[in-house]
Amino acid sequence: MNVTLDNLLDLPRRCRHCVFWELDPVSRERAVEAGAPELEKEAWVSATLLEWGSCGKIAYVDDIPAGFVLYAPPLYVPRSAAFPTSPVSADAVLLMTAHILPEFAGGGLGRMLVQGVAKDLTRRGVKAIEAFGDLKTEEGGCMVPADYLLSVGFKTIRPHHRYPRLRLDLRSALSWREDVEVALERLLGSMTPEGALRPA
Repeated sequence: MNVTLDNLLDLPRRCRHCVFWELDPVSRERAVEAGAPELEKEAWVSATLLEWGSCGKIAYVDDIPAGFVLYAPPLYVPRSAAFPTSPVSADAVLLMTAHILPEFAGGGLGRMLVQGVAKDLTRRGVKAIEAFGDLKTEEGGCMVPADYLLSVGFKTIRPHHRYPRLRLDLRSALSWREDVEVALERLLGSMTPEGALRPA
């Protein structure tokens, strides 16, 4: 589902309070000191939805929010200018962050989310998705691990020892339907207890 103000509370609490991407470093520090980062996040999502459109996806498994991604043109992402591998290409949208809850990891959900973003952006005429990968991702960080980006089809276009910039050209992306079906099979298969399919 698309991220909206109605389901923003389904993001993990620490992610709702994180405005790493949404504000420049100075404004972020002020928001944290004022104790209002969650309000800033809500304001950012609201403004981006009104001005540009869908800026995130949430995946649910049995009505449980299992993971999410946020994305927007770099114009809406002040932090994107602060990276040594900036700027994001003019024909690309920035994949800001992606997070899968640990209990749902390894089932293809991350790939499905990226494909959902790619499908949405292709319909809107966007040529590519770019992201700043992190080669030393810390647990609970706001950066997307570079290894994850490479595993879902991104290619490094600007190398760096810590923050390479990666790109997924939407024209060369794989068949959505096939990949989504395979990912769903993996996810549903990994969550079905082995004995549940056998009679007692």
